[in-house]
Amino acid sequence: MRLRAGLIVAGMTVFMAASSAFAQQAAPAASAAPDMTPVANPVSGFVKAGVARYEKNMVAAAEAMPAEKYGFKPSPEMNSYGHLMMHIAQSNNTFCSKISGQTAPDVKIAETDAKDKLVAAVKDSFAFCTAALAKVDDSKLGEQFMFFGNRPISRGGALVALGGSWTDHYATQAIYLRLNGILPPTAQPEKK
Repeated sequence: MRLRAGLIVAGMTVFMAASSAFAQQAAPAASAAPDMTPVANPVSGFVKAGVARYEKNMVAAAEAMPAEKYGFKPSPEMNSYGHLMMHIAQSNNTFCSKISGQTAPDVKIAETDAKDKLVAAVKDSFAFCTAALAKVDDSKLGEQFMFFGNRPISRGGALVALGGSWTDHYATQAIYLRLNGILPPTAQPEKK
């Protein structure tokens, strides 16, 4: 119970930090009054709004790493970049399947697959999440299902954890890229 509560608190903390950054980026112009109308589906709506942004950044990060560096590991005991791409695709498919109640795509990938196949799997996983989450709303946030083996989690908890996983995975991609002298997509200078 403590582990589950700790994971939820940690996930919420990461998600809240990402939410703050997202809110700052999406803030209306200073002259416009912000719309303070209550939101119908604050949890699911926020996660769904983040799919496109995380897809853009995480796919760009997957594409930025040269194919010959997909076997790169910061240290021997760590996962390779290819493993991280495989994990992102599998995590997206699993989370979005469980949250929506839909069947996850049956994708056969391995960390040693070619870059093109792994990038396509990441793209496809975000496309699945977009479609799977389209009908999800906040009416069933308290419903629980089994996740990660035999651990119950609420739909709301899974949505928070999904957002946290995107933040965690993109941060890991960014570190691997920087260790190879590549600026991650969100650190690139703005194009004029």
